[in-house]
Formats: sequence, structure tokens, C-alpha cells
Amino acid sequence: MGRELPRWALPVTLTLVILLGIPVLAYGMGWWRPGRPGPEEPGPPGAAGLWEPLQEARFYEKLPGGAVQCGICFRACVIPAGGRGFCRTRVNVDGRLFTLVYGRPSALHIDPVEKEPLHHFLPGSAMLCVGTAGCNFRCAFCHNWPLSQRPPEEMARVYNLPPEAVVAFAREHGLPSISFTYNEPTVAFEYLYDVAALARQHGIRVVFHSNGGMKPEPLRALLRHVDGVVIDLKAFTEEFYREVSQASLDPVLETLKIISEAGVWLEIVNLVVPTLNDCPDAIRAMSEWILANLGPDVPLHFSRFFPNYRLTALPPTPVETLEMAHSIAREAGLRFVSIGNVPGHPNNSTFCPDCGEKVIHRIHFEVVDNRLQDGACPDCGSRLPGIWN
Repeated sequence: MGRELPRWALPVTLTLVILLGIPVLAYGMGWWRPGRPGPEEPGPPGAAGLWEPLQEARFYEKLPGGAVQCGICFRACVIPAGGRGFCRTRVNVDGRLFTLVYGRPSALHIDPVEKEPLHHFLPGSAMLCVGTAGCNFRCAFCHNWPLSQRPPEEMARVYNLPPEAVVAFAREHGLPSISFTYNEPTVAFEYLYDVAALARQHGIRVVFHSNGGMKPEPLRALLRHVDGVVIDLKAFTEEFYREVSQASLDPVLETLKIISEAGVWLEIVNLVVPTLNDCPDAIRAMSEWILANLGPDVPLHFSRFFPNYRLTALPPTPVETLEMAHSIAREAGLRFVSIGNVPGHPNNSTFCPDCGEKVIHRIHFEVVDNRLQDGACPDCGSRLPGIWN
């Protein structure tokens, strides 16, 4: 017979498990990271919802009567004195446009580059990921809506982190790249631009993950300082963009062409949402457009949808639907097509398009084995496009 445990043993053990388990879970889910840069702002902003000092925006025009017109994104918001743009982060103060998120991120994490997702960009490395409040889309399925669909003054935390501090943090932690992600980087254009320009001086690469709604002039200016871009091509119908994202498809297609023409590394993500953008004909049309306008070597990620934000009534994307989309894109001639958000799926890995051998083995966001030799297949010697070192 074993010795009977005292009555207090079980509740004490459960308490210890809970107390120790919460930090571990929070770390694993990315809710908390030790050593985050700071400090946080000492308190909420003033009654006007503004932090001082403010950074003046770029690419805007002053209009009669104290109004201004923002020139950063396709919306070209005309903002009266005291008003804000659609993104909630750009404010007209006495006839001048200011950004509320310069140097004030609300999300800072060290993540694997594969989470971006980037499959042909420093695979297996970690990157400093930066996010602020605000977005110029209103996607009903947004999984980062606590950041993107709220104004800066409603953030749970705001860090005082100028560009110099972002770059210094990346250097101190040996991180080869910085990504502006989580929310839409377009609304933090000035912050992203200055971080990118400074990071390049220190040999740190910069990427951003965008919905593709930036106007051509600021986009071209920014592309001179960044190394890679991930664009969410949310669908291939104007109807989806209008009704699900309150946006427009044409500016995104123009953005993709500009990035390609600039020679900046580009990868595309298509979140496949059941009943809304999973039509085989639309997926085929999208794949053929990518081939014709961007070429066969742009990686295309089909990502699995999970219910979130305002689209909680829909089910997760069936894996069979993702596999159908993968087959269509490959048949259209795209050479690097992957399936994401399905941990363990074989098509999350990278295969040599010439000999078919697996060259990068991934399980979800982890690189298990990278067999590339200076960007070339070890079996047939074919070079794969990307940024490998």
C-alpha cells in the first residue's frame, strides 16, 4: 500500500502548476516576452488622444480652410482640422498632418521569420517584429484586430521606442532582420521608413507585411530601403475587397507590380476563407495573373482561415480546399507554392522546382532541416531565388 498524501498536497500542487504554467503559456503564445524594449508610456494620452511630441507626417497636401489630404494610401483621405484619417492614426492639427504612432509601437516580439510568412528569406532565423495601432482596411476576419481596428489611445500598452532604439535592440540581440507587421505598416510609414534607413546602415535587413494599399510614390521611396515585402492578396475579386475588407483590389495589384519592378524580394499570402474567396476559378485567375505579371518564382502561400473577429460563424478552411488551391497554382506554372497554418503539412516545406527534392523541411514555423548550399539545391545544383544569407 502506498503512503496516503496529506490533504493539502493536491491543491498546493495545482496552484504551483497554474502559477508556473501561465508564464510559460504566455511566452509560447507570444503574449509576453522577457527583455522587451521600453519603457512604456507613463500613462494614457491627454484628452485629445495625442502623445507629445508629435511627428509630422510625410506625403500630404495642405488644402484651403485648414484641411489636409493624406497621400500615403489609396484612400487619399481629406481630413478637416481636428479630424483623423480612416486609419485612425493620422490627425490634422491646425492644418498640418501628424502621425500618432511614430516611435510608439504596441506590439514587440522576437519571432521566427517563417511566421511572417517568409520561406525564401533567411530561413531559420529570428526577427524583431514591430506593430502599432491602426489599419487602412476593415477586414472582417482580422486576427490582429485588437491592434489594427483600434486607435492608438485604446492600446493596452504603448512603448516609447524611437528608430534608434529599434535598431539598437536588434543589434544587441543579434537579430539579422526587423519586420513591421501585425497591423498595417502603411499607417506607420514615417516610422517604418526611418527604421529601415537606419537599419541598413548597420547591416540589418528590414521587411514589412502589408495589405498592399500604399500609394506608388511613398511605396517607391520606401522600397529603396527595405529588403523584402510580404503582401496579403486577400482575394481576386473586387467584390471580396469591397464587402469583406472595405477596400479595393486594383491598388493592391499595382503595388505588387511596383515591388516586382523594383527588384525587392516579394512573397504573397492568400488567406483562403470558406465560401468567400475559395472559388477555384478565382484562384486560377489569381495564379495566372501572378505568373503573367510577377513571374513564376514569387512564393505564394495559401493560408488556412480560422474564425476570428467578425467572421466567427464560418468554419476553418478545409485542408482539402487548401490542397486544391495549391494544385491549381502549381498547374498554372508557379514554382513555389505552400500551405500554411496546417502544422505538419508536407507542402509547408520548400522543394527544388527542377528535381523535386525537399530542400527546406519545415514543421509549421520551425525549420527542421535546411539543405540549401548557398541558395542552391544540393541534389541537382539548381539555384533557388531568395535572400539566403
